Amino acid sequence: MTLRFIHTADIHLGKTYRSSDIEVTRYEDFFGMFSGIVEKAVSEHVDFMLIAGDLFHTAQILPRTFARTIETLQPLKDAGIPCIAVEGNHDWIHRHDSISWMEALSQMGYINLLRPSRTDDGAYCFEKFDKDLGAGGCISIKGINIYGVGYIGSQAGSHVARIVDAIRTKNNILLFHVGIWSYSPVEIGNMRAEEALPLSEMFDYVALGHGHKPYTVETPEGRTYAYNPGSAECVNFGEERFRKGYYIVEVDEGNGYRHEFYETSPRPMLVMNINLDGAKCADEALERLEQRIKDNVAVLTDTRQPLLEVKLTGRVGFHPFELGRDRLRNTISNICNPLHVEIKNHLSLVTRESDCEREMKNLAEIEEDVLRGLISSQSEYKGREDELVKYSFAIRDHVMKGDCDGDELLDLLGELGI
Repeated sequence: MTLRFIHTADIHLGKTYRSSDIEVTRYEDFFGMFSGIVEKAVSEHVDFMLIAGDLFHTAQILPRTFARTIETLQPLKDAGIPCIAVEGNHDWIHRHDSISWMEALSQMGYINLLRPSRTDDGAYCFEKFDKDLGAGGCISIKGINIYGVGYIGSQAGSHVARIVDAIRTKNNILLFHVGIWSYSPVEIGNMRAEEALPLSEMFDYVALGHGHKPYTVETPEGRTYAYNPGSAECVNFGEERFRKGYYIVEVDEGNGYRHEFYETSPRPMLVMNINLDGAKCADEALERLEQRIKDNVAVLTDTRQPLLEVKLTGRVGFHPFELGRDRLRNTISNICNPLHVEIKNHLSLVTRESDCEREMKNLAEIEEDVLRGLISSQSEYKGREDELVKYSFAIRDHVMKGDCDGDELLDLLGELGI
């Protein structure tokens, strides 16, 4: 018995930047990437495709995103290749009385959405997938039993024993939207490697999602049992350091699972930390900024417009507000015409006071001090200032970028115990 499948995750369809000039281009990046994976599945005649969560960037997608997703998945359906998926934290709809877009795709036959049921005492039940209903927790293909568990959250590790206890078959794959600490850069929704280890006893291949960096997980004896392909396109700044792609996996009765990582070509992304320390005026700072950006973009071989994040640091002899966002954006655009640029101005003004140099706090430091003071004033949060300040700024950044909806933010606050 030999079969082949594709394992991908964290597609994030619908992701874009809210600017009329770039919205369509960035939106198409993610659909173009996913379309390429679907084309590969069809051309390679794989037996099925796995999506380990976060097919969509938000649970509340636009109708056009749903229509484009159907269009993109159609070649799989026409070729008779099952697309098996679980919900990630971005896909998951928080209102139990509403049908999700993932459920709709499953009911229409474009994906097989796996979702286990739970008993009153918390045990897992993986019912056989019903194609007519588009629902179930397990599906079998060519003697391989595929089980699905979507996003659980920060308590995922405590669910492993119950998941394992529910399995009564051999030749098993688990599709699970969760990260493993020490491998995954994701900070919420992970579990420790020792918590995940019991999965290796019941599942021959654990198909992970959630973290956007590719990695594999081994048992203490050195057997690889869990695989995370990461995201195929760069979703957030910082991911430009990671390889991007997906797995094609071959299952051979005599040789087990053999995986090969297929690299994709995401839009170029650069994060530049530019130190302007000592600049006496805004014009001097701009000259130094221009040269640094030219040096950085000179190494790019991809002709597509890049995505840039520019962080300005240092103590300068002029007020940082003289380098306004519009002025900085115009300067950067004249150099490399980026598709999108995010600017973080952490410059500090140096002044003279009592014959001693004193560095004035920049805006970010002032915001942090105020927030830390507010948190410290609430006795139930004492000792958690660093954690809550970090997540407060993360929530603010997500909201400003439009990266998540209100339900997801409420879920995040719930995980933090707020």
